[in-house]
Amino acid sequence: GDASAGYGPATLAGNARVTDAQRARLEGRSPIIEPGIQPAALTALLGLLLSGAAAVGSYALLVPLVVLQAVTAAGWFRLNGMWPARQGIALAFLGALVADAALLTAGRENAPAAILGTLGVWVLLSLVMQLRSHADPDERMYGLMATVASAALAIVATGHLAADPDAVTVGAAAVAVAVLARALPLPTPASVVVAVLAAAGAGIAVGGMTDLGAKGALLGAGAAVCALIGHRVASYDYPSRFVHFTAGVALPLAAAAPAVYVLGRAIS
Repeated sequence: GDASAGYGPATLAGNARVTDAQRARLEGRSPIIEPGIQPAALTALLGLLLSGAAAVGSYALLVPLVVLQAVTAAGWFRLNGMWPARQGIALAFLGALVADAALLTAGRENAPAAILGTLGVWVLLSLVMQLRSHADPDERMYGLMATVASAALAIVATGHLAADPDAVTVGAAAVAVAVLARALPLPTPASVVVAVLAAAGAGIAVGGMTDLGAKGALLGAGAAVCALIGHRVASYDYPSRFVHFTAGVALPLAAAAPAVYVLGRAIS
């Protein structure tokens, strides 16, 4: 191919250029490229920070959580080839901050109302923002879906703040171990099994330091399964290094939040 066949600039519209994923398929390559060991190490670091901070208290947990939410918001837009999307990222991140504040104000016992209430308001805000946009309808729809999904993921990450602190300590540590294990150079099916088993082991080990004990294995495995789904999503569409260092770092931990919350309540 000549120089004119190079990649076009990233656009807000989904169809203005051949996406890197479509190009990869045309060339017979897999459109899935997994984040490597460096994003995995960053995920593990953030997971361990969440794990340690949860043991200290809610306000300590807020620091790594806000970092996670910011990277989640930015990563989702970049994963969708939308950059720069400052308004959308700012809106999604603001939604996450409001969810955090609502939860700290309302208390853990009212967590679902705080999180779902914020989510509902933010879907409406996203709609209003896109209706005011002067883009063509396709582009607006694409922007709306990305904004809603980004806000939803960032707000769902608040689940770490809503969950039992012991559950976050165990779950975030398990995700850290799972993501590192997943980055090992093994065939995908073996890698997934090793990652879930390693997370269950980490769940038992860290669970032993908390009140959860061996029940931490279930929590660790559940959090790991959700984290691996997040990891897989960040591998789609032949992503760039930037996607790997945003979505690839944040999505495993953000996706694990509901599992940490639900399983934590079930077993504690």
